[in-house]
Amino acid sequence: MKQSTEKKITPTTLKQWLHDGQEVAVLDIREHGQYGEEHLFYIVSIPYSKLEIEVVRLVPNKNVRMVLVGDEQGALSNKAFKRLSAMGYQNIQVLDGGMPAWKKAGLEVFAGVNLPSKAFGELAEHAFNTPRITALELNQKIAAKENMVILDGRPFVEYKKMSIPTAVCCPNGELALRIDEIAPDPETTIVINCAGRTRSIIGAQTLINLGIPNKVLALENGTQGWYLQDLPLDHGQTRKYPEEISDAGMDARRSRAKTLAEKHQVQFVDHTTVQSWLKDQNRTTFLCDVRTPEEFAKGTVSGAQHTPGGQLVQATDQYVGIKGARLVLIDDEGVRAPAMASWLAMLGWEVAVWVDAFKHASTSTQDIKVAATNEGITQTRSEEIAALMNAGVKVIDLRPSMKFRESHILGASWSIRPNLSELALLPQQKSILLISEDIETAQLASIDLRELGVNEIYVNVDAPSTWKAAELPMESSPNSPSNEQCIDYLFFVHDRHDGNKAAARQYLAWEMNLLAQIDEQEKNTYKLPH
Repeated sequence: MKQSTEKKITPTTLKQWLHDGQEVAVLDIREHGQYGEEHLFYIVSIPYSKLEIEVVRLVPNKNVRMVLVGDEQGALSNKAFKRLSAMGYQNIQVLDGGMPAWKKAGLEVFAGVNLPSKAFGELAEHAFNTPRITALELNQKIAAKENMVILDGRPFVEYKKMSIPTAVCCPNGELALRIDEIAPDPETTIVINCAGRTRSIIGAQTLINLGIPNKVLALENGTQGWYLQDLPLDHGQTRKYPEEISDAGMDARRSRAKTLAEKHQVQFVDHTTVQSWLKDQNRTTFLCDVRTPEEFAKGTVSGAQHTPGGQLVQATDQYVGIKGARLVLIDDEGVRAPAMASWLAMLGWEVAVWVDAFKHASTSTQDIKVAATNEGITQTRSEEIAALMNAGVKVIDLRPSMKFRESHILGASWSIRPNLSELALLPQQKSILLISEDIETAQLASIDLRELGVNEIYVNVDAPSTWKAAELPMESSPNSPSNEQCIDYLFFVHDRHDGNKAAARQYLAWEMNLLAQIDEQEKNTYKLPH
């Protein structure tokens, strides 16, 4: 049975719910750019344009208290409520008045992304007094060819974009397992960097907490701090941690990781316990596979999602949409999951390590996702687009706004799911061709289009190179859609990695100022040493 009417909740009540110790899913259903400019501290971004795709993964429990945060008028929340109630969610509330009401109540709003994790990183630096090194000091050590290794704690795709000279990619979640291979000499100094501050801090402190004998330092302000000192960055590097792990010393690695986890009250549980948790109707349990993308692709425990260890700590809200849920971490060697679980416990989560995950559970190669259906839409090839347009079919491009600006089919209009009703060509136009990067996004948009009177929907998911090969006329539009219309794009210091020193300085100042913004209730959620 679906919930028939939406319930309103006041900002004051929502603030109470966020700290009452019970599970709650607070969802910002505005698009990513709107969310990133201002939002609640404890909120998960699930844009309406991706709602039904993402909510299944982030909020698997359909009975949990759910609060939708949208616009002042409530139109967006009404749409989202309709979709979610149809999916079977039973306990949906809408923040009355949306974000404007939250601000009018005198409650704090935040810019940026991954706020709870970033604020935690700043607090961790103070709690542990994590040792650091400046860009100029590190540059001198590189020039002197000191006995040192620089490890970039970000995922490989971020490392490849820009990196510190000589740095090797080793995401934070892999450090506990691979550091002995990377730096076997205890006299080697280890420097951890990221793009800004917090992943450098968490990576360095991970090694220190594990008790490795080496001197460990966090690079202050990461690649941005390096660039602000006019030092050259590398681009396109492919240096990566060694894939092979020696069996020698594995017992010691497991022991130190388990000791660290137990210090922070992490539970170690077996198959029977996990299965009972998964059947519990009163609690939500997330299964989190913290291994590498390559390992995950070969198969994982049924029901688990891929949550690379370092990213699960640094961007928890991208993987877990229910505050107060239980997290169960899995690996296949007993090192990475306990090490990362220690941080999640300090972040305030109830967290456990599933010790025999791969011995008893059935495995699957499928991540959690909505099953795609092509019902009611016709997928079309690029070679067919010209004929459709000549027949009067109008083209709506659903790709990210910045990609539309860069290149699109001549005559196409840019739009995004929450704004489809504002298109001037509707409701008179009955035949639409949707351009999308994936079929699922187009499917969701087609639901709204049908409600707007469109009865014939085509979809093309090809890239601009394919359109050019089909000899379709193309154009770029650097200022269209306008910045105001680009609600999917976060302009907040967006070019801090692209040569804009002012944006880099603004970002670093924002990150360091987070501690001044959060209140005592938010600080007390964390369980850091005093």
